[in-house]
Amino acid sequence: MSKVLVAGGGAAGMMAAVSAARCGCKVELYEKNDRLGKKLFITGKGRCNLTNAADIEDFFPAVVSNRKFLYSAFYTFTNEQTVRFFEELGVRTKTERGGRIFPWSDHSSDVIRALEREMERLGVRVVLNAEVKRLLMEDHTVTGIQLSSGEKRYGDAVIAATGGISYPSTGSTGDGYRFARECGHHVTELSPALVPMEIKEWYAGELMGLSLRNVEIHITDGKKELYREFGEMLFTHYGVTGPTVLSASSIVGKTLKERELTLHIDLKPALTAEQLDRRVLREFEANRNRCFKNAVDSLFPAKLRPVMVELSGIPAERRIHEVTREERSRFVRLIKDFQMTLTALRGYSEAIITRGGVSVREVDPGTMESRLAGHLYFAGEVLDLDALTGGYNLQIAWSTGYLAGISAAKQED
Repeated sequence: MSKVLVAGGGAAGMMAAVSAARCGCKVELYEKNDRLGKKLFITGKGRCNLTNAADIEDFFPAVVSNRKFLYSAFYTFTNEQTVRFFEELGVRTKTERGGRIFPWSDHSSDVIRALEREMERLGVRVVLNAEVKRLLMEDHTVTGIQLSSGEKRYGDAVIAATGGISYPSTGSTGDGYRFARECGHHVTELSPALVPMEIKEWYAGELMGLSLRNVEIHITDGKKELYREFGEMLFTHYGVTGPTVLSASSIVGKTLKERELTLHIDLKPALTAEQLDRRVLREFEANRNRCFKNAVDSLFPAKLRPVMVELSGIPAERRIHEVTREERSRFVRLIKDFQMTLTALRGYSEAIITRGGVSVREVDPGTMESRLAGHLYFAGEVLDLDALTGGYNLQIAWSTGYLAGISAAKQED
């Protein structure tokens, strides 16, 4: 019976351990924290967006980095198989807007417990508070691991599923990158991804906590459009976040490191400019003798009203019947193109994932085995793979973890 050692007890690591054990291997999983799935626990605001209900072919456009590398992994363990896997372990699921799939209970802890129970059933030896310090190598072949305690553990294959460096408080401190470099691998440039962004305008603080639904955002670099999406966003004391913004950060992040960009928000995307103008005109006619600042209540959420009044350039105390057609036209343009300046990405402590990682050119996409070090496999965020929000990144973890597990199980001295 071959023995597989797994470094990392997150989503990819636990899936790798289960899939290897189901192949009849003896499996040992080492996790540096005092419990498994610490990052998985906070995924999806604690609800755990397991995967997406889209056709598996539609997953590839959602992958930002190295989508072709994932063909074998995604087709070996699809999103449908992911749902079936968890349903069979007792985790009932549901599908929400955008195809996002969650546990019926809305508790990520149910996902973690299901994986723990399955590992226990399969006889996986789980060792907590056990930090892997380095990989043991002999003649360009990985033979085992050394723990921070100095203890050495040997096996027929090692799976590195140590995560990235996002949310470092969960134990994601980049250990896998160091392991990879020590084995001769190249680690591509790292940066926070799926992360909030900062804006320079004064009204960031005024709008803090405001959530906008059913808006369309687009981001430009001068006249060039870099990103466009419809959905939800949220204002914070420093800038913007929410699903549309987080996904945008993965697309525009590299450019934003070099220069400021412009965020455009269409607050009424269901209406053309002409339709919106007629709507605003009806509001004005119904409030002819009121002050401008008191006549736009139905157009915006309460927190947004004073900001839009200020930016409109129309004196707040002016009577509606005194507002000119040109002023009304500018107001309509503001609603359709509410602009702000993006200045920076937030840091790793707020990033959902890490962009960059172990170069996939040096990993076999059909097995997840290193091309440089024998008997070494990679899975999950440690690889240079990342995707937009919507369950796609967790599917990368499940698929690469599963493929690494079944491949490592076939490894023998």
